[in-house]
Amino acid sequence: MKPSGPVFEFDEVLARSTRSAVHLEMRDSYAVDNETGRYAEWKSGKRHDPDDRSAWWRPWHSLVAETVARGVVVRRARIVSEPVSEYIRFEYDGTFMNVAAGELVRWLPRRHTSDLALPGNDFWVFDDSIVRFGHFSGDGEYLGEEWTQASIAAEVCASAFEAVWRRATPHEDYKV
Repeated sequence: MKPSGPVFEFDEVLARSTRSAVHLEMRDSYAVDNETGRYAEWKSGKRHDPDDRSAWWRPWHSLVAETVARGVVVRRARIVSEPVSEYIRFEYDGTFMNVAAGELVRWLPRRHTSDLALPGNDFWVFDDSIVRFGHFSGDGEYLGEEWTQASIAAEVCASAFEAVWRRATPHEDYKV
């Protein structure tokens, strides 16, 4: 997929954020590392010990922690079908890592979204002005990203995120 609009580097945009970075995930599975990697390890029974930070802390967690330390609020909301898919169980089990880095995470059952206007793609919104859409195939393969600074896209996505956030359950209270 060819990018349309401006091209940004995710880490740089997050590092330049001054107020907020919000992420809405709406898929029940992502094929990012199904055959090898963390998901495959999880499927074979490997679980990370929250107390052994050196075993699971990655550059992503450092970037989030540095961003939060600057006063930027980083929030992630996940819309999920229930009962949840195996992949969502995997994400749920690893969410303690996001929380340890400083992200605020909430979960919203899909059945509670029927009256919400939601964009068709997962997205990030930075400082209510820059949007990064993530594009995926039907089976969850990542196809690429699309960046925009169009104010209407930022407004629609920020509004959708806030509507989901208000209804969603904080991670510590959500059970799969």
